[in-house]
Amino acid sequence: MSSLKLDINPPIARLTLVRDVIGAAEIAELASACEAIAGDDNVRVVVLAGGGDSFGRGWDWPVLAAESPDAAAALQEAGVLDDPFGCLAALPKAVVCALHGEVSGGGLALALAADIRIAAEDATFSLPETGLGLVPMAGATQRLARLTGRGAALALVLSGEPIDAADALRIGIVSEVVPKAALAERADAIAGRIAERGPIAVQYAKEAVSRGAEMPLDQGLRYETDLTMILQTTEDRAEGVRAFLEKRQPKFKGK
Repeated sequence: MSSLKLDINPPIARLTLVRDVIGAAEIAELASACEAIAGDDNVRVVVLAGGGDSFGRGWDWPVLAAESPDAAAALQEAGVLDDPFGCLAALPKAVVCALHGEVSGGGLALALAADIRIAAEDATFSLPETGLGLVPMAGATQRLARLTGRGAALALVLSGEPIDAADALRIGIVSEVVPKAALAERADAIAGRIAERGPIAVQYAKEAVSRGAEMPLDQGLRYETDLTMILQTTEDRAEGVRAFLEKRQPKFKGK
């Protein structure tokens, strides 16, 4: 992969953006990486980070042919107008995203597809597309509004004004802000803690939150109960009970 680096060191897989702009290559390589991760039972957590001065400064407009007379067709062909980051959101593993520098446009849309986002103190967040006569794409409007609520999402989407890490924490885009020097270590610590949990339980808990949030409460409660009942039949659940009674760390196998 030339635009996206994938390193798998079980139980953690690391995805690193080689460039700080998002184009067709990043979208295609992300799909391939997600397929590889989803099929690897030894991977329990994914850490997504940027490899340059910023996590993601936005879309690679020259490559995406934004100034072409047939720009819409070019964007459709690149996959931007579908849900290019849905493969990340749909992973049956937890995804921890470490954000630094500029997190804008396509970079923010990508980050929003992760499960947990932590930010360095220097991070800034924006969706500048309306200034280009465009609607923010790749699920940005939908995932942002579901995460922060309608008012905060509209303020970002309509104005295009950037916000700093402290404001991103306040409105719920990120769950934690740390010094830039501590960002990688903190992301690894969160990933490591998740990797110690029961992998099936983590998968089902992610499903319960993600899918349940789109359901009426009574349906979400039933869905949560259904997943809990399924877990009772797994070897990991039995191991968790034994480990608790024996006062030791469980040895989960994902079965």
